Amino acid sequence: MRLLFEKGKQRELLSKEKEKLSLTWDEFSELLGIKYGKLITFFREERLIDEITFNKLSFKKDYKKYILKKLDENWGQSKGGNISEGNTKDIKIPTRDKDLAEFWGIMLGDGSLQKIKGYKLGVYGLDVAGHSVDDRDYILNFVRPLAEKLFGIKSRIYESKRSKCIHLNLDSRKIVDYFEDNEFMAGNKIINQVTIPDWVKNDNIFLSACLRGLFDTDGTFYRLTNQNSYQVGFTNNNETLLYDLREGLIKLGIGVSKIIYNRKLVITQRSEIEKFYKLIGFSNSKHLNKIKKLF
Repeated sequence: MRLLFEKGKQRELLSKEKEKLSLTWDEFSELLGIKYGKLITFFREERLIDEITFNKLSFKKDYKKYILKKLDENWGQSKGGNISEGNTKDIKIPTRDKDLAEFWGIMLGDGSLQKIKGYKLGVYGLDVAGHSVDDRDYILNFVRPLAEKLFGIKSRIYESKRSKCIHLNLDSRKIVDYFEDNEFMAGNKIINQVTIPDWVKNDNIFLSACLRGLFDTDGTFYRLTNQNSYQVGFTNNNETLLYDLREGLIKLGIGVSKIIYNRKLVITQRSEIEKFYKLIGFSNSKHLNKIKKLF
């Protein structure tokens, strides 16, 4: 069952409990046996807390009087409510494999989660954006079939009239919940410092796939001006992601520069570029067609 509290009381309860225990949000979520992302959505009152979690709280007796009603798990699909379940389109929960790891890298690079709440309905889903010319083949012929295979729902493609941008959308509240339950929060990725998850870092095959998704979206491959040498580059303003990406390359045995200006790193030596090509490579044709000529 889900518990509908008076406005602000669910947030107040969780805040009071956390302060009493002197725990971080990560520690608090572990104590409750739920994902960090789910706990944050409870705290923000974006989702109704479930009865099992509520019963684990020491202040539950003090806050029972603020419960307005108990609702079935599927209440949002049948009746809506002040805390909206939005588009409840069912999704397939993907297996943690190299395909999901590569899509995670794509999301970390050019992806975002949409979470716009309304009174009874909201807009929820994920978006992957690319250049309408340079990334068109990649979005349409690689990212789209990969996303639909992973989550089992149809995507939408649209092109921005204001800029040269092509967008892939998967519309579902459940897909947002899935990512947030796995610590990829909706909103600004730099503020939230979303990064490579541990289940990817701990498996070199998954790590290679995730880094490929990152370099396909925020990476470059180019010839240095007036030189017969090349560079693989990566630029992103998320400092946590940059450090994790650099550590991932080193773990795979690929030599890489230090982080430059807190936003960029490069692979320069031809031998290291060759390692990158063999171990990670590209799925995006705009990069792949260039690097193929070198090897």
